[in-house]
Amino acid sequence: MSLSKLLEGYGRFRRDHFDSALFERLQSEGQMPKFLVLGCCDSRVDPAIILDCSPGDLFVIRNVANLVPPFENAGHYHGTSAALEFGVCNLGVAHVIVLGHSQCGGIRALMEGAGSDAGSFIGSWMQIADSARKTVLARSLDQKNLLRECEMQAILGSLENLLTFPWVKSRVDEGSLQLHGWYFDIENAMLHACRDGKFSPLDPGISS
Repeated sequence: MSLSKLLEGYGRFRRDHFDSALFERLQSEGQMPKFLVLGCCDSRVDPAIILDCSPGDLFVIRNVANLVPPFENAGHYHGTSAALEFGVCNLGVAHVIVLGHSQCGGIRALMEGAGSDAGSFIGSWMQIADSARKTVLARSLDQKNLLRECEMQAILGSLENLLTFPWVKSRVDEGSLQLHGWYFDIENAMLHACRDGKFSPLDPGISS
């Protein structure tokens, strides 16, 4: 496939969606999103498309399997943590949404033993969700439901990890920041929201 598909899409964007007044405001005022979405790199799950948002609405962080690492100062590179800090502390978002999805390749790799290869970046990264893997393996589930449950359990783990960041927890405690766990089912394009540790369909227009 050539780049023509992308250039044609750029042309449609310029023709059909470019709002000069909106982009002038974004240029002069800067970004002021109220929603931070931490999603997966998966090409099928684009937060702005799923939520039909305009430029400036979402501050989006994407990584393999939409994972939030625990707060720590060791190591050298903290791309997800740095972006999270910027969204919460500098932009002052009011909501952080961990957006997981079905058929996640990262979770599948985790369940199939990723991490045994010491040279694998993915294997090392997916160890963040190893507690989710152990939790679901203790249940009697078939393979399809095992993966789905692990995808959801990993979202719960990321929500827990968010609270290890002191500047997240302090804002949650004072009520200026809300955390949400959402799960996108690719097959039927349906969002599920976590309530009391369980996921249920999220109706459009209904607050999570």
